[in-house]
Amino acid sequence: MKHIFSAATAIAIAVGFMVGSADAQSKTLRWSSQGDAATHDPHAQNESFTNQFNGQIYEQLLSRDKTMKLIPNLATTWKQTSATTWVFTLRKDVKWHDGSNFTADDVVFSILRSQQPTSNMKVYGNALGVPKKIDDFTIELTTPVPNPVLPDMVGSGNIFIMSKAWAEKNKVTKPQDFQNKEETYSVRNAMGTGPFILSTREPDVKTVLKKNANWWGIKEGKFEGNVDEVIYRPIKDPGTRVAALLSGDVDFILDPPVQAIEKLKQEKALKVWEGKENRVIFIGMDQARDELLYSDVKGKNPFKDKRVRLALYQAVDVNALKTTVMRGLSVPTGINLPAPKQAGIPDAMDKRYPLDPAASKKLLTEAGYPNGFTVTMDCPNDRYVNDEKLCVALAGMWSKIGVTVKVAAIPKANYFPKVQKLDTSMYMLGWGGATTDAIFTLKPVLHSRNDKGAGEYNWGNYKIAEFDELIDKAEGETDAKKRQDMIIKAMQMHHDQVLHIPLHLQVIPWASAVGVTVVHRPDNWLETTWVKMK
Repeated sequence: MKHIFSAATAIAIAVGFMVGSADAQSKTLRWSSQGDAATHDPHAQNESFTNQFNGQIYEQLLSRDKTMKLIPNLATTWKQTSATTWVFTLRKDVKWHDGSNFTADDVVFSILRSQQPTSNMKVYGNALGVPKKIDDFTIELTTPVPNPVLPDMVGSGNIFIMSKAWAEKNKVTKPQDFQNKEETYSVRNAMGTGPFILSTREPDVKTVLKKNANWWGIKEGKFEGNVDEVIYRPIKDPGTRVAALLSGDVDFILDPPVQAIEKLKQEKALKVWEGKENRVIFIGMDQARDELLYSDVKGKNPFKDKRVRLALYQAVDVNALKTTVMRGLSVPTGINLPAPKQAGIPDAMDKRYPLDPAASKKLLTEAGYPNGFTVTMDCPNDRYVNDEKLCVALAGMWSKIGVTVKVAAIPKANYFPKVQKLDTSMYMLGWGGATTDAIFTLKPVLHSRNDKGAGEYNWGNYKIAEFDELIDKAEGETDAKKRQDMIIKAMQMHHDQVLHIPLHLQVIPWASAVGVTVVHRPDNWLETTWVKMK
């Protein structure tokens, strides 16, 4: 705490406590977070912060209101015409940022683009099925199996709509190959239909957005705030971020350090916006290779043994993580879902394996590792709340049972391309977003990997046929009770097999100057059109 506020105080004194001193008529929102958007290609990387940022420029057919309710966006109405067919009516008064007209051709193109091999959205794009243009403002989606949550996928699957003509002109008809760090025109340039236009892009330095005066939502009354310019600057160091807020250099920070929250609440010139995020943080392990890439165990893979996975699980003190690392801003969980209660999981299932280091040592001995082993764990250091500190704390807990974990913490710009290529033995991942339906975790994260997007985030690469079958059946089941029973059974199987080590649900407060009003949604999405500044 001391080092954070010594820097903050020094800067604040130097500038004479500038918080709130900006012109009351200012409509420029200056804000910050610990990392930058990974890319402006809207289908290349399914990472929440990147989606949120691109969501100010690009739009989806449906969107969410302040209460997370699904509402019309580029589509005005939608209906199911058969078990596998949906029809969407498109908005007619929409212009692209270059002034050209938005039509069904753009929607068909974007859905097909999202289904391509390099798309990180293909699990959702493929679930939308085959798009067909009926006329300039009507499209039909035909799915391979019934999809009872298709509107949710349209509104929460981050299938942003791109201009077909713009993509063709700039040779970006295929999504950027993010994991191989491909550089295309769409990485640093964007042209959508949304409320803001990308003006300046300096990766990891500054990004500027300008209000789209021709946005269709203005006359619909959707632009409720008064921001006409957005200046975003990533500031990695938490103390420097707080200092920037205290000095008035920024108006808002998305992720104030947890150890600073109580102090920030005492600052009269600031406001803390509290709320739980729909996001679960968990640890995964390589369960596929015959020998781990980064371990001193040769000729075999300890993580293939459930006893080893359970040993690590039972050595994790989640309450200590909550108290010491998260400063109370977490909700320990035993279920690998971002919102288990909303997903219909009974409270009785939300039980962790008991903390029992002695049992862990016994399990390791039974598995053939009486002296433990060494393994490297990959971890981002600018993505989740205290991500690196969590990894270091976990390594300390595992050392007590004889397992030496070397933490390799790197920025998310390098972390995600690495682990998405399965270049890892152990890793941290967070998963969540706008929708709380379990299929949005089961299919992309817990299912085995295929070439259609299922298991794209199953970086442990395990494969269990019975588990996959349950998920696949649940995906197409239209009987609500049968579907829920399948989901519950699948999550119980996930728990029994210890396929991951769940840690907690994140609680993410925001902080702003007192004259800034925002809407704190549980998907951690800052919607700039709702921001009001005095």
